Amino acid sequence: MTLPIRSAAAALAATALLAATAHAGEAEIRRNLATIPQLAKIDEVRKSPMPGVWEVRTGFDIFYTDEQGSYVMQGNLIDVKAKKNLTEERVEKLSAVAFDQLPLKDAFKIVRGNGKRRLAVFEDPNCGYCKHFEKELRSVDNVTVHLFLYPVLGPDSVVKSRDIWCAKDKAKTWTDWMIDGTKPPSGDCDVNALKRNVEFGRKYNITGTPTLIFADGTRTPGAIPAAQVEKMLQAAN
Repeated sequence: MTLPIRSAAAALAATALLAATAHAGEAEIRRNLATIPQLAKIDEVRKSPMPGVWEVRTGFDIFYTDEQGSYVMQGNLIDVKAKKNLTEERVEKLSAVAFDQLPLKDAFKIVRGNGKRRLAVFEDPNCGYCKHFEKELRSVDNVTVHLFLYPVLGPDSVVKSRDIWCAKDKAKTWTDWMIDGTKPPSGDCDVNALKRNVEFGRKYNITGTPTLIFADGTRTPGAIPAAQVEKMLQAAN
């Protein structure tokens, strides 16, 4: 069915008005919130799923405000009916990274069994949770682990990461340290890969170790048990 010319024109005018109103709302929100130091640099303003509430994003930090930017708050927006944390889902989407986009050249591989399944892990050599996770991971077979050294816990983490990265057998040196507590010998080589890992982590909001990324892009923080790793590997590969 074709709309009459007047009806079509009215529909177009209404659409244009809505777009202009939305744009005006965004501009007003940006202008009013710019006085708050934390919101001096706003990356994105858009309507949230909640009527009358706008989302304001700075990096991976999410704030909410009214249509004029007169009030602002930070917290989780929950969809009660769907039982979903919309804020958490939004941050996960923003920080998602496809497995094929990972800079695998800046990691070393640990291959177990046939190595067909893939897993990337960001870990700090001084992270106690990482050491616990490494013990769990030893019982997971038929996987290739791409290990990204992620020295974020202090200067000694940088030194140990350097020594492990510069070792002739990185995988063995890493395992000896994380499982057996054998200190890696002092090393000297190009460690720009470690700097790139930290920059990559900051870009994609990797705020803790260990952080796991599976082949389907699923991302999980924390030292999860081997059974959960196995379950997620099966789902992802």
